[in-house]
Amino acid sequence: MKKLITAVVIVALLLVVFLLLGPFYMVEEGEQAVVTRFGRIVGTEKEAGLKFRMPLVDSITRYPSTLLSWDGDAQRIPTKENQFIWVDATARWRIVDPALFYTSVKTLEGGIARLNDVLDSTIRTVISENYLNEAVRSTNRINLMEYEEEITGESVDAEDAETLRSLTNTRQRQEEIRIGRDGLSDMMLSDAAPLMLAYGIELEDVIIRQIRYSDDLTSSVYSRMIKERSQIAEAYRSYGRGQLLSWQGRTENDKRTILSAAYAESERIKGEADAAAAEIYSNAYSADPEFFRLWTTLESYRTTLPGIRKTLSTDMAYFSYLSSPLGRNDQDTGV
Repeated sequence: MKKLITAVVIVALLLVVFLLLGPFYMVEEGEQAVVTRFGRIVGTEKEAGLKFRMPLVDSITRYPSTLLSWDGDAQRIPTKENQFIWVDATARWRIVDPALFYTSVKTLEGGIARLNDVLDSTIRTVISENYLNEAVRSTNRINLMEYEEEITGESVDAEDAETLRSLTNTRQRQEEIRIGRDGLSDMMLSDAAPLMLAYGIELEDVIIRQIRYSDDLTSSVYSRMIKERSQIAEAYRSYGRGQLLSWQGRTENDKRTILSAAYAESERIKGEADAAAAEIYSNAYSADPEFFRLWTTLESYRTTLPGIRKTLSTDMAYFSYLSSPLGRNDQDTGV
């Protein structure tokens, strides 16, 4: 009996020591593990739960089993027509073979380094083998879009608006693309995925996140935009000059019409005034013909004599009122 109790105690102590050495480990959700014994892989665990290992001799290396992201640095890459652009890409990947991943790269940092090497090279190769428009656009919808510039203004009629639209139309049909940005991303994935399988990595996708023009290409694009805006501005200026000439012509015609009507009205008024004056003169002459002759003669003297510097003789009928002592025309009275 004593020997039995001693044996049970020894077994219990051994069990406690064994448990203290940590024979069990936990694989969490979203994790996978590689079990190595003296550096040699003896197993892998992909299911979550409580797992067993040999204490002291087995080591556990954990890797995530979820999708991971890769964000590369933007690269300055020449396109097929030797136009330099900055390409910023991203990718999603996962570890599908933890044992192979352990033997080839061992750590996540090592896996990211392999991704950097493979994806940077693949992105550069694909971009340099295709034209710029393939990297910039994904579809040809830009050529199907209908755009009509809005022309507003109180003095702009439908005909003028259509003329302005034709003058300011700088839209050009873009070259058709065959692959597009999404197609280039698929090409990068198909080229890089087989290479990454050698490291136990599966690429989910590769996406071109952003395309930026280099400084020299940006200057070219800005110059083209400035040229287009200048053409539109010149079209508006030309339209404005045409409107100015049109309004000046209308104003001149209106001015001539108004002046002609005013001249006709003034001539009518003058004619009526002359008729009234003639009637007054006629009535005055009829009332006293002698006074009328005197008045008209004096008025004539006042007009003509200031301009005569020298008078050699007044022996003429015109000066009869000057030479008559009675201040009258002696020729008419017989005096």
